[in-house]
Amino acid sequence: MKAIAASLAFVGRRLMQAALVMLAVLVIAFAVRAALGDPLREIMGEAVPEVEREELRHELGLDRPWPAQLARYLGGAVQGDFGTSIIYKRPTLEIVLAKFPASFELVLGASLIVLLLSVPAGIYCAVRPRAIGARLILGLSVLGISVPVFLTGIFLITMFSVWLGLLPAFGRGETIRVGVWETGLLTGDGLRHLILPALTLSSIMLPLFIRLVRGAMLDELGHDYVRTARAKGASPLRVWLSHALRNALLPLVAIGGLQIGTLIAYTLLTETVFQWPGMGFLFLEAVTRADIPLITTYLVFVGLLFVITNTLVDVVSLMLDPRISLEGIR
Repeated sequence: MKAIAASLAFVGRRLMQAALVMLAVLVIAFAVRAALGDPLREIMGEAVPEVEREELRHELGLDRPWPAQLARYLGGAVQGDFGTSIIYKRPTLEIVLAKFPASFELVLGASLIVLLLSVPAGIYCAVRPRAIGARLILGLSVLGISVPVFLTGIFLITMFSVWLGLLPAFGRGETIRVGVWETGLLTGDGLRHLILPALTLSSIMLPLFIRLVRGAMLDELGHDYVRTARAKGASPLRVWLSHALRNALLPLVAIGGLQIGTLIAYTLLTETVFQWPGMGFLFLEAVTRADIPLITTYLVFVGLLFVITNTLVDVVSLMLDPRISLEGIR
């Protein structure tokens, strides 16, 4: 019972922290919105008479003190009202949510590539540190860290689209609607369009995760329980996967969850290179055309994704190691 109570207290604290972080994000978004320009000019233009401008200012509450305006903004945000896009003349949250599936599938594809490649490569580099293959992998990982993501994208387009003609160079391809979700994962054309952007985005995290897995495995392989398992006659594969890798998962989950936020940030460059119709491409369009409500809504939504990801990482870490909750209440 004590362990369950401690775990619930741990989760409750994390949820409270998430709520406070989101409040801070909303306050920052309000400050950015207020600093970037006059909403009336965006709504009415420059040629509107001053009398009409003042009437609308009073109607929107823009003539009130900033604490009252902040309270109004927070009240609207709680209800999902972040304003109307100047470009699209639609609620900004509706527009961002419509672009979210494309960005989510891009991040998902990149995350799967990182997971499927980094774990076996990192384990191999840990158990065969002097092998030529391990040295080659580590050398390529250094190169991967050094190359900017947009150059990786251009290189992949040049090789696989221009020279070989194997994969499409831009766009999302054919999509189908499943309920409210528009996906390209269920069509062959959509999957073909996803390959190059996902590979490009994964190049940011793949070298880092190979080294993380290698370092975590090397640390675990030096512990006494691994030597005991070997002395009892356990097979090398069982020692690597059932013992060392399982105990190395905790720091990998913690760091990996935080890096998903980095992938979301780097979708800006990847979506621009591949003309991928996601949130990052939408944000750049909003910046170019000075759509302030859309800019701030994007910032709030991305902040929410960071908060959700970090909270889930904490909960998963608790599931992997219940001692976290007990340590947290000391």
